[in-house]
Amino acid sequence: MTISQSENIMQQDKVETGAQMTSEQKVVLGSTTLGFTLDHMDATFLSFALAPMIAELHITGAQGGIIAAMSNWGALLGSLLFGILADRIGRVKVLSYTVMLVTFATVILAFLDNTHTIYAARFLLGMGTGGEYGVSMALIAESFRASRVGRMSSITAIGGQVGAILAAILATLIMPSFGWRGLFMLGFLPLIVVYIVRRHLKETPEFEQLQADYKTGKKKFSFKTIANTPKRAYTSFVLIVMLTIQTSGYYGLMNWLPTIMRKQLGITETITAGYVNLGMIPIIIGMAVGMLTFGTILDTIGPRRAFAIFLVASALMIYVFTFAYNMWTLTILGALVGFFSNGMYGGFGAVISQLYPSEIRATAANTLMGSGRAIGAFSSVVIGWIMDNYSVAVVMLSLSLMYVISLIFMLTIPGFKKLNTDQ
Repeated sequence: MTISQSENIMQQDKVETGAQMTSEQKVVLGSTTLGFTLDHMDATFLSFALAPMIAELHITGAQGGIIAAMSNWGALLGSLLFGILADRIGRVKVLSYTVMLVTFATVILAFLDNTHTIYAARFLLGMGTGGEYGVSMALIAESFRASRVGRMSSITAIGGQVGAILAAILATLIMPSFGWRGLFMLGFLPLIVVYIVRRHLKETPEFEQLQADYKTGKKKFSFKTIANTPKRAYTSFVLIVMLTIQTSGYYGLMNWLPTIMRKQLGITETITAGYVNLGMIPIIIGMAVGMLTFGTILDTIGPRRAFAIFLVASALMIYVFTFAYNMWTLTILGALVGFFSNGMYGGFGAVISQLYPSEIRATAANTLMGSGRAIGAFSSVVIGWIMDNYSVAVVMLSLSLMYVISLIFMLTIPGFKKLNTDQ
């Protein structure tokens, strides 16, 4: 252990509450959270722009689903590329690269007129958001003690929900006057993160030690580490299954929930639909509270029981959501659905950061999340097809059953230990 690592651990030993975080920890938490906030804001713009885009461009619900899905497919390539780069050249540099890519891909959407170029732009956006995930989670894992990683990663993930709220507010304010193209023009805002990251964020002592180990040959980067033993290979497989279902629930609902709510309420007018956009805010708040709650529960009772509680509750609440037919019940039940189904999102980063070694930490997080997002992205297409041919009840029942499947797989993970002990 180096002197810098020892000093870093001594500083962390003194930290017991968020108010007592070191300045370095505050910068890491603030930068990653703000990055999630603004990048998810850009990504969530599509949730509110999708219906008018379908109408203006005269495309089907299935094609609209592909537009939504392209970002998740792009996330797979971005996850692999930026994850490897983050483990090789540095977390800070790669974090700024991913944010710049999201910015470009969002703004350019305002100038596109056909589905193929829109697909390409959303693919690039997915590359950026997919790459950002593992980089941020690696920074969190290397900056905080293991007993706090669940909460800190959840706080960072909550930034994404704040971004979704901003997207809902901006969509309500901008779209009536400037349309969906005007909304995408606001995609330049994440450049603020690039400035902060480049000016204030530094590589962690753990990563610097890793670089030194690479030079001396003490450690060697190998992508095969993700599945270099039968136990780790099976763990990676199950996590991909769980992340696929998590993606299906999260992005499937976020991309289609405004449309689902309009169908449930029988709303078609653009002006009235603005109330649906605002009605999404309590639901997104439910997601954020769920993430913070899940992170605390995970750090306290361990991942197996924490995930079991939230997966069972998710299956039940999504099914119950089909019985809501007015704005009040839709909002309340939607908030509960968001609380449980999306509360687990930040927990995956905490789990992965502890299950894989530092030399492949960002690569593992990005590869598993990217794979899950790429497969789960088909949910947006499937939901669009179901919406065209069946009912909202069929959509919600299908999602409910998927969470039951995730629960079954989760219970089979070998050595899914507690994360409330420092290592």
